[in-house]
Amino acid sequence: MYSIAVGQPQEKKRLIVSGDGHGLQFENGTPFFWLGDTGWELFHRLTLPEIEQYLDNRAAKGFTVIQAIVLAEFDGLKRPNPYGELPLIDQDPTKPNDAYFKVIDSTVQMASERKLILGLLPTWGDKVTKAWGTGPMIFDSVNAYAYGHWLGKRYQDRQNIVWILGGDRPPVFEGKDFRPVWRQMAKGLRDATKGRCLIAYHPWGGNVSSSSWLQQEDWLDIHMFQSGHGDGHDVPSWKTVKRDLQLQPARPTLDGEPNYEDHPVNPWPKWNPDNGYFRDYDVRKQCYRSVFAGACGVTYGHHAIWQFMSAREELINFADRGWVNAMDRPGAFQVGYLRKLIESRPFLNRVADSNLVVGGLGVRSEHMEAFRGDENHYAMVYLPIGRTIELNMSFMKAKEIKAWWFNPKTGEATPLGHLKRLDKMKFTTPTQGKENDWVLVVEDANRKYQTLQ
Repeated sequence: MYSIAVGQPQEKKRLIVSGDGHGLQFENGTPFFWLGDTGWELFHRLTLPEIEQYLDNRAAKGFTVIQAIVLAEFDGLKRPNPYGELPLIDQDPTKPNDAYFKVIDSTVQMASERKLILGLLPTWGDKVTKAWGTGPMIFDSVNAYAYGHWLGKRYQDRQNIVWILGGDRPPVFEGKDFRPVWRQMAKGLRDATKGRCLIAYHPWGGNVSSSSWLQQEDWLDIHMFQSGHGDGHDVPSWKTVKRDLQLQPARPTLDGEPNYEDHPVNPWPKWNPDNGYFRDYDVRKQCYRSVFAGACGVTYGHHAIWQFMSAREELINFADRGWVNAMDRPGAFQVGYLRKLIESRPFLNRVADSNLVVGGLGVRSEHMEAFRGDENHYAMVYLPIGRTIELNMSFMKAKEIKAWWFNPKTGEATPLGHLKRLDKMKFTTPTQGKENDWVLVVEDANRKYQTLQ
């Protein structure tokens, strides 16, 4: 028998949407920052000891969410997991294979012990909306409800799960509306958990949010989009965040799949090697700018890790290393620094403010993002390129401020000391030019905030 799960589910408050509708928190009021990793093929391709190795690594780096698929993308209905088990009997969603789900049971427990949330996708989207991929399409509105209800009942007592529908597919495709199928799957989850679950939707790429199709669906709690890997550098994810946050009813939103570290740039329909790969600098730019625009978090991804590339697997899209080697790539550490920075200050109810930077935020590769705390006691600006900026400080009433630079590459802070606040103040990054990205932090000198070293 293969199982690592021990003991009972940890006594821990569930995750809920915050009061303003734009953030996440636990039921006891503790704010939650979504720092995800795309471990898409986790259950399909790894053994339990390998899953434990992966979770240990991600927890140590500060990740809070692992996104993984139950019915996997790459022939997940016909190709068994490493233990020889398929997820469904006869590819029937109403006949789950208990032996397959014991691996997921153990993973849920291991994640809980490491204080990790699992963003579970009941199925990859090709099982509902084929469009491309292996499929087959096996879901309709009837069996989608039954499958959702079975999943919800099995995991109703586990508090470290967020459900993610969609799986890289739009809910409406080529004139066909698949929303009734997703609606019933969500209803099954809700009915089985008595409404005590959060549900998100992960659409296809192109920087198009789930809000484009699902804004009025009452089962959806969290919007997602993916700025992705096929539209080059500096996809304006910040615009998608800000657009979502203007909608009613209010929902949190996040980039659930920005450009993966070490993913080839624009590999479709044919990759030009001269385009190169997305590296850690590209990851930082996309993650910081969407979060600073008001997202409730962001999901990192590595091209070898989502597919768990190893000697056992066929290479997909020019992956340049295996998953074990990829776990300690620079970007994986650096997104943890982002979480550390955001959580060092009150971060629910942050206010994205384009007026903070005199002269505007810039465009594309030079685009900055800026926000302030809702009580106007601090502000942060992300600069993707080192330079001098002028800040409009009239939002803050304090006569004296503290200012410091935060290095997204290293997580280190460079203090500028106490300064007299002026309505307009100039600041110059410690280093200048491309790949010298920095965060400027200004705050009321009389406030006692956490000091980052």
